[in-house]
Amino acid sequence: MKTVRLQNETIPSIALGTWSWGTGGGAGGDAVFGNYLTASDLKPVFDKAMEAGFNLWDTAAVYGIGASETILGNFTKGRKDVLISTKFTPQIAGDSENAVEELLDGSLKRLGVDHADIYWIHNPADVQRWTPKLIPLMKSGKVKYVGVSNHNLEEIKWAASIFAEEGLKISAVQNHYSLLYRSSEEAGILDYCKENGMIFFSYMVLEQGALTDKYNAQHPFPSDTRRGEAFNIDVFVKLEGLIQVMRDIGTKYNATTAQVAIAWSIAKGTVPIIGVTKTTHIEDAVKASKLSLTAQEISDLEAVAKENGVEIRGSWEKPMH
Repeated sequence: MKTVRLQNETIPSIALGTWSWGTGGGAGGDAVFGNYLTASDLKPVFDKAMEAGFNLWDTAAVYGIGASETILGNFTKGRKDVLISTKFTPQIAGDSENAVEELLDGSLKRLGVDHADIYWIHNPADVQRWTPKLIPLMKSGKVKYVGVSNHNLEEIKWAASIFAEEGLKISAVQNHYSLLYRSSEEAGILDYCKENGMIFFSYMVLEQGALTDKYNAQHPFPSDTRRGEAFNIDVFVKLEGLIQVMRDIGTKYNATTAQVAIAWSIAKGTVPIIGVTKTTHIEDAVKASKLSLTAQEISDLEAVAKENGVEIRGSWEKPMH
């Protein structure tokens, strides 16, 4: 198992995402992915991941409006070997002066823990307003490390400067990053993270399943889901060239296209967060964590990905530069 240093913590080279765990609230597994997954569906996935050494779990209060955190909390009860990454989402904060701590307390209660290993500001909304609210939570030990998600370079630097005034630092950045969406790299965010000792966590590395070769123009996503709207039949037709190159590279390593995409993101110096809903997804993580692509293969993947002209951005995202 390859590992990465998050300041004083050793973490796996791949984090596991729970965005599609549970239903409800417009940001649950049902609305986004067309999934209706319960705790009994997901317990074997959790157990297999922990056995394989993947113990960093990424969730958020907004995922299923607490449903994802509740399911994860049921699995982690009484365990000391789990690292929890969860998020403060400004859009659900309301007007309370103590909104950050109140939302964190709700998350900790659902998760059954006394602190978050990584606590994220889910999107910037108001950097000056929300960032300072995390400082007392770090000092009290409720939050071990802080990250910023969906922030552009200017906003990351701004948040970092607010922390620096208190002798603290931002430990991580979490942005959408994949073969189809390299905005954070083009904006210099990956380089900035490397230079400043921050871990860059890449989410949607598999583009919600579009790069797994399990879906195509003949077998698209359910049309009444967010990913079905984003990746329609026309988009899948444009992706055929990239998927073929991914298949060809995968054949050399006895790997799937999903494993190739994950291995690419690791080769780029990021820690991918992959959504896991089946035990086979854990097998993908195990294989991808051991797969080393050559510089030529990385270059080939990026060239064909750029040629297809597909760039899907979430409604919550803005350009990184």
